[in-house]
Amino acid sequence: MPQPRDVVEIIESHLATIPPGSETEIGFFGGNFTGIEPEEQQSYLEIAEKYVKAGKVKSVRLSTRPDYIDNERLALLRRFTVTTIELGAQSLDDEVLRLSGRGHTAGDVVKASKLIREQGFSLGLQMMVGLPGDTPEKSIATARRIIELGASCTRIYPTLVIRDTQLEKWYLSGKYIPLTLDEAVETTALLAGIFEEAGVKILRIGLHPSEGLLGGESLVAGPFHAAFGELVATAQWLKVFRLKLADMPSGKQQNLVVEVAPGQINAAVGHKAANKQMLLAGFNHVTFRVNPELSGRQCNLITNGA
Repeated sequence: MPQPRDVVEIIESHLATIPPGSETEIGFFGGNFTGIEPEEQQSYLEIAEKYVKAGKVKSVRLSTRPDYIDNERLALLRRFTVTTIELGAQSLDDEVLRLSGRGHTAGDVVKASKLIREQGFSLGLQMMVGLPGDTPEKSIATARRIIELGASCTRIYPTLVIRDTQLEKWYLSGKYIPLTLDEAVETTALLAGIFEEAGVKILRIGLHPSEGLLGGESLVAGPFHAAFGELVATAQWLKVFRLKLADMPSGKQQNLVVEVAPGQINAAVGHKAANKQMLLAGFNHVTFRVNPELSGRQCNLITNGA
C-alpha cells in the first residue's frame, strides 16, 4: 500500500500524461479503502482534495467491501469530494459467496448499496463470473440485481486461479473447475448486453494484463486473455450479425457492405478479424464503413452483385 507521500508522486506522474481539460478523477483501488484506519483514509483524501480544489481533477472515487460500509465511514467520505463508491459485490447469490469464502452476504451488498445511494454517492457494483458454485443463470441474476440496486456503473471480471491461494488448492484437488475462455466470454457477453440495455456503464471487462498474469508467474489456471474485453465485444457483434444474416440471402457471388456506428468498426470486425472472417464465409467481399446515423450496435448489411 503506498504511503501518503507516495500518492503525490503517483498523481503528479499521471497528470503529466493527461491533456489539459480532460475530465480526470483520482481513484483509490486495489484494496478495501474504508477498511483501513480512519486517520489513514483522511490522510489520503486530504491529498486528493488539494488536487480537486486546484481544479486539476474533478473528483475522487474508491472501492471497498460491502461489509466495510456504514454511516460513520460514509460521514468521513462526505467531508471530501468523493463521488463514487464501488463495492466488490462479486455475486448476489449467497451460496456462491459462501462457497467462495467472500466473508460477506448478498444482504450486506443490499444494505451497503442502499446507504451509499441514500447519502448521495454514485454506486458501482463489481461482479465476477465463474466463482465456485456459480452458473450462467446465477451470474445473470446477479447482473439484474445490480441494476435493481441502482448501480450507475459496473466491472465484470472472470475468476482466475492465482498461485498460493485457497482457490489453487481447490483447483489442484479437483474441487474447483474454472470456466474455459469460451464459456467466460459467452457469459460475460450476455451480462454486458443486460447492463448496456439498462444504461449501466461498464467501466472494465476482464483483469488488467499485468506482468504477473502475462508471464504466468501468478496465474495457475482460468480464462485469462490480455484482450478479454475485445473478445467479449467480438462475441456481442457476432450475435448481431447472425441475427441479421438469418433474414437475408447470402452467396459467394455477393459483396457485403457493413455499416456501423462511429467508434464501432474495430469491435465489429472482431478480435483478429474473427467476425469479418465469419462473414467472408458467406460473401465474396466484405467491407466495413461508418454510418454516423447509427449508434451502439445498430448496423446495416448491404449486398450487391460481384
